[in-house]
Amino acid sequence: MTEIDPASAHVAGFKRHLRLELAEGNGAFLFSEDGVTALRGMRVESLAAVLDGTRDFASLVDAKPGGLDSRRISEMVGQLVDAGLLTIRPAPEPGTDERALAYWDACGVERTPAVHSRVMSIRLLTVGEAVDVTAVETALRTAGFAVDAAPWEALSETADLTVVLCDDYLNPALAEIDRACRSSGRQWLLAKPTGVHVWVGPVFQPGVTGCWHCLATRLWGHRHAEACAQAALGREGPAPHPVASLPASTAMAANLVSLETTKWLAGHRHPGQRGVRTLDTTDLSGRLHELRARPQCSECGDVSLVAARTREPVVLRSVGKVLGSGSGHRSSTPEQVLDKYQHLISPVTGVVKEIKRDRNAPELFNSFRSGPNFSAKATGMDTLRRSMRDESGGKGVSATDAKASALCEALERYSGRFHGDEERIQGTLRSLGDIAVHPNECMLFHQRQYATRLEWNAAHAPFQHVCEPFDECAVTDWTPVWSLTWQRQRLLPTGMLYYGAPAVQGCPDLRADSNGNAAGSSLEDAIVQGLLELVERDAVALWWYNRTPVPGVDLDAFHEQWIEELRWTYTRMGREIWVLDVTSDINIPVMVAMSRRIDSVDEHIMFGFGAHFDPRIALRRALTELNQLTSAAAPNGRGEEVAVDDPDAWAWWRYATVRNQPYLIPDADEALRVPESFDYVPRRDLAKDIESVVAVLSEKGLDTLVLDQTRPDIDLPVVKMIVPGMRHFWARFGNGRLYEVPVELGRLTEPTAYEELNPFPLFL
Repeated sequence: MTEIDPASAHVAGFKRHLRLELAEGNGAFLFSEDGVTALRGMRVESLAAVLDGTRDFASLVDAKPGGLDSRRISEMVGQLVDAGLLTIRPAPEPGTDERALAYWDACGVERTPAVHSRVMSIRLLTVGEAVDVTAVETALRTAGFAVDAAPWEALSETADLTVVLCDDYLNPALAEIDRACRSSGRQWLLAKPTGVHVWVGPVFQPGVTGCWHCLATRLWGHRHAEACAQAALGREGPAPHPVASLPASTAMAANLVSLETTKWLAGHRHPGQRGVRTLDTTDLSGRLHELRARPQCSECGDVSLVAARTREPVVLRSVGKVLGSGSGHRSSTPEQVLDKYQHLISPVTGVVKEIKRDRNAPELFNSFRSGPNFSAKATGMDTLRRSMRDESGGKGVSATDAKASALCEALERYSGRFHGDEERIQGTLRSLGDIAVHPNECMLFHQRQYATRLEWNAAHAPFQHVCEPFDECAVTDWTPVWSLTWQRQRLLPTGMLYYGAPAVQGCPDLRADSNGNAAGSSLEDAIVQGLLELVERDAVALWWYNRTPVPGVDLDAFHEQWIEELRWTYTRMGREIWVLDVTSDINIPVMVAMSRRIDSVDEHIMFGFGAHFDPRIALRRALTELNQLTSAAAPNGRGEEVAVDDPDAWAWWRYATVRNQPYLIPDADEALRVPESFDYVPRRDLAKDIESVVAVLSEKGLDTLVLDQTRPDIDLPVVKMIVPGMRHFWARFGNGRLYEVPVELGRLTEPTAYEELNPFPLFL
C-alpha cells in the first residue's frame, strides 16, 4: 500500500476527471466518462468530503473527518491512491488548465507532465510528395512544441522525438530512417496523415519494439497483388495513388499526430503505442494493429534462428491431450489457439488479413476462409486466378473449430514458404552420400511421366507439374530433416521442402507441395497431424488410381445428431452423401465422404477425405472436408457455376457419375463399417501416437522424416512430414505401394497396369 508522507506539503484530491457526489448515510460516488465508482461506509464518506485537492496531510488530520485519527487517515488515503482514484500532488497554481490536468489524470499521468515544464523539440520529417506537412506542423506548434520541419534525410541528434510523416508505410526511404534511428537509439513516431485511411503509430523504440522492417514484412504480405502489378509494369516498391482528403480530414489527422506526440512526451504509455492505429474517415471506424518484433528479422533480430532450429534433433516430449480440442486429439482447445494467435489476424501487422465465413456455404458447414494460400502464391499476373488452392481455409463441426482450423492452415502455409533464412547445404546427391535422400523416392514419378512431361504439364494445372528427371551429379541446395525412425539427420532438396524456394541453376525445378505439412498447438500435435495427412493421402491414392471397390460406412451407427442435420442440409441442396472406408495397410481409419446431385443428369460429384486413430474423428474430418470442397467449388452445392479454374476438375464434374465410376459407391459384397469395425485403442499421450505410427511405418520399411518449419515470429509449431515411398494423391505413378499394397490387401489379384490407372487425377 502507498505510504503517505505526513510532512509533505502536497495536497490530496480525487483525480480531476472524477466528480464527487456525497449521499448522506450512503457513502460517496465518483462520476466519470467511464461510469461511476461507489465508496461505501460512513468513514470513507466523511473522508471523501475533505479530499477536495486543497488540503495537505496535516490539514486532513486537523479536519478529523468522521473522527478518524492520523493513522487511519493515512491508511485510507493510501488505499484510495492504490485504487487509482486519488492523487497526492502539488497545490494548484493560478491559471492552471484544469481540463488538461483532468485529461492527464484520466491517462494515469500522476503529476503535471514534463511536456509543460519546458518547451520540447520535435524533428518533423516528411517522406513522399502527397503529405501535407503544414497541417501537422501547425498542430504540433499549437500543442506547445518547438518544431523543426526538414527533409527526411535531415535527422536530429537532439530532438526529444522524431515524427515521420509518409504517404505510404512501405516507402523505401523509411528503411534509411529506421536504420539511422536504431543505430543511435532514437525513438520515432510514424504516421500517414493523408488519404481516406489515416494511420498513426507505432512509436519505434530500438531494442524494445519491432523495427520498420518487421512492419514492412507484414505489409508486403498483404500487398502481393500490388507487387505483381508493379512487376508487370517494370517497377518496384509501392504503387502511387491519388490523394483523397478533405480539409476536415486533414485537420483531424494532423491533430491525431499531435495528440499521440503529446501523450508520448508526457510519459503516458499504452499498448497502442506499439502498434498501428488505423482510422477510416468515411465512417470513423478504427482499429489497433499490434506490431510484434520478428526475432529472426535481418535488421533488428537474429537471422540465424531458423537455420539453427533446423539443425537440431527433433526430440519428442510427453504431451497430454485436452478435452474439447475439436475434431482431433489436440494439446490445446480451439478457443486457446484462437486466443494465443489472435494478434496474427490483421490486414496491417498480421499474417492473416481476416477470417470470414464462406458466404457460399450453408451455416451448418462451418466453412471459413483465411486469405491467400501461401503454398500457391502467385508470382505474376497470369497466375492471379481463382482456384480451390488460391485461399486457405478451415472447417469443423463447430464455428470455433473451423476458425481455429482456418487460422492454423494459413499460418502453416506461411511458415512453409521460403523466406531466405533457411538452412541450405550445397552439393550433389552423389557427393553427399547416404545422408541424402533421392527426391524420386518422395516424388514417385514414373519414367513414362518424365517422357511425356511437356505434354502433361501443358494440359494440367500447375500443381500437377511433372519436373525434369533429377540429375544426381547436379549441384543443388539441400536442407536437413530428422529421421524419427533412425534418430539421425538426413538431407532433402530445399526446393521440395519450402514453397517458392529458388531453383539452383542447372538443377531440375523441384516444387514443394503441402502433403504432410501441418500445424499444431505443440510440436507433437503438429507431427501427429502431418503423419495422419500422409496416411490419408496414401490410402486415398491406393483406392483412387486402382479404382478398387471398398466398403461403405454406416452413418446411422455413429449416432451423431450433427451428421443427421448434415444429411438433411445436403438433401435440401439436391444432393445425397455417403462415406467409404479406404483404410490401407497402415491400419489407421481413412474415410472418403462423397456427394452427388440427385436432381440433375450432371452429378457434379464432390468428395472429402479424413484420417484419424479414432474412426469417429476420421468420419467428421471427411465430412467437413466434403463441406469445404462443396462450398468452394460449387456455390449453393448446385454446381451450375463451378468456381474453379482447373481442367482436371472441370473434366471430372462434366463427365463423372456413379454409373461410369462404380468404385465411388460402397462395395455391395462388404458389410458397412461401424465404429466397432476398427481396432481403436485410445491413448492419452501424443508422443505415444507418434511412436506407434513410426513403428508401423518402420515395419513396412518406411523411414519417417520431419522438418521443423516453425517460424520464431509466428511461434505456432509447424512441421513437414516426409515418408519416402508413401503416395501423394496427385498423379504420381512410380513403382511401389501404388501397385503392391492393393494386392496385399486382397483388393486386386495382380497389380494394375500403368495404362489402366484412373485417367482422372485427383485435384484437391
